[in-house]
Amino acid sequence: MNTRAADRAQALADDAMDQLFREARTHNIWTDRPVADETLRALHALMKMGPTSANMSPARILFLRSREARERLRPALAPGNVEKTMSAPVCAIIGHDLDFWTHLPQLFPHKDMTGMFREDPAMAEVAAFRNGSLQGGYFILAARAVGLDCGPMSGFDNDAVDRMFFSGTRIRSNFLCNLGYGDDTGLFPRSPRFEFDEICTIL
Repeated sequence: MNTRAADRAQALADDAMDQLFREARTHNIWTDRPVADETLRALHALMKMGPTSANMSPARILFLRSREARERLRPALAPGNVEKTMSAPVCAIIGHDLDFWTHLPQLFPHKDMTGMFREDPAMAEVAAFRNGSLQGGYFILAARAVGLDCGPMSGFDNDAVDRMFFSGTRIRSNFLCNLGYGDDTGLFPRSPRFEFDEICTIL
């Protein structure tokens, strides 16, 4: 095994696992510390490396950082999500492009996969949602990896968001994720998680 392969085989340090998983929480209250462009670009640079089927990469991210942009979102939010979103430094709309397949010649050049999606829009929609959701998970972990706290949420009117932000496109919203530097005083006690034997089986 070469050195790089050996390095990849090693588990992350405990503090990295804590930051990504064990100590990471969903935040609802935010400090005033802003989120820089460079941090959002670093987030994307990590997120884009996560695997998707045929490298289709259907996720499309809209970062709402200005107060005006987040105010546009207000009418689409469930009441319980308004204040946490208006006070967050950034709210990201995680969407997926139903026409992702038009980019496959660039992203997956070794085989022409466009025809199967062009001819079957229902298959393309399922693939876009599934792989866009995968990328949404990578988004959260990448945000934590670059030092941000996250507040992922549903609780909004997807159709309204699509009309307001993606009109005239084939992009559809999936979920929202507030980003910033959380105020730990607003955290709830951590909810329970399943144990291995409750949900996992080794065959």
